[in-house]
Amino acid sequence: MPADALSSIETKKTADLKKPPGPWAILWNKFSHNPYAMSGLAVLLFFIVIAALAPFLTKYKPEAIDLMFANLKPGVDGHLLGTDELGRDILTRLLYSARISLMIGFSVAFASVAIGSIIGAISGYFGGWVDTVFMRIVDVMNSVPTLFLNILVLAIFGSRMEYMIMILALTSWMSIARLVRGNFLQLREMQYVEAAKAIGVSSWGIIFRHLLRNASFPIIVNATLMVGGAILSESALSYLGLGIQAPATSWGLMLSNAQEFMLIDPLQAVYPGLCILLVVLAVNFIGDGIRDGLDPRQQLTKSRRRLDKWRKNYSKSGN
Repeated sequence: MPADALSSIETKKTADLKKPPGPWAILWNKFSHNPYAMSGLAVLLFFIVIAALAPFLTKYKPEAIDLMFANLKPGVDGHLLGTDELGRDILTRLLYSARISLMIGFSVAFASVAIGSIIGAISGYFGGWVDTVFMRIVDVMNSVPTLFLNILVLAIFGSRMEYMIMILALTSWMSIARLVRGNFLQLREMQYVEAAKAIGVSSWGIIFRHLLRNASFPIIVNATLMVGGAILSESALSYLGLGIQAPATSWGLMLSNAQEFMLIDPLQAVYPGLCILLVVLAVNFIGDGIRDGLDPRQQLTKSRRRLDKWRKNYSKSGN
């Protein structure tokens, strides 16, 4: 047989044996075909970029007070969105507020996922009295009014950002713990877990190297949704005067300050409220896109041209 023919046969066999796409590649393929998820990702990345580049996008300082230029209308004297009651540039405060609001959102989500995943993994894998104790702790935490507990802790210890992240994380991990526990109750009965035990892998190695990896997708979905919830919680606490305090700024604090000037300049409340709305919607769209991408029943959207071509090639009637 000629060498060229052998080469073509080997090339064909190599193509046939091409490694199938992994779960992450399938997830991204489905996610990238979801217009809402991609729009949410674009909006979230936009806010992250402008928050990171805030010092380079504005020449003003967020805490700079100039009472001579208080309550200016948008576009006056170089202030694109105007100024507030103390003469501070609103656009500058929005940019710097994005830093704190996004930092709190992502930090609370990360801490909640870490706490909930560890507790849920231990509870679901070992079962027995360990599961009973941890689940009773979850029940107790779920029965405590979250908002009142947050207000109590911040009123006692102060409204520093570290305390806010800590208390929001400590009151948000329970849903993750229940989710991970439910997944572990199923995964611990799989054959590869028995095989890992047979070759001497420790329980902690099975939990962190095998089971948590297989339970990561639903955790990621809930983590994205927690970011929006944490931003809303921070905004609510700042609106009540228990969140971020001056000279620092956040979108919730801007809303709190703007409520006294609604009749004079209602746009002062519209700008931070719109930012909160856009970020929370973007995060929810991302979470929905990841959830749809993980659903095996969810198929990629086919274009009209591809459907017509398929009907022409495979339909008996050709219609």
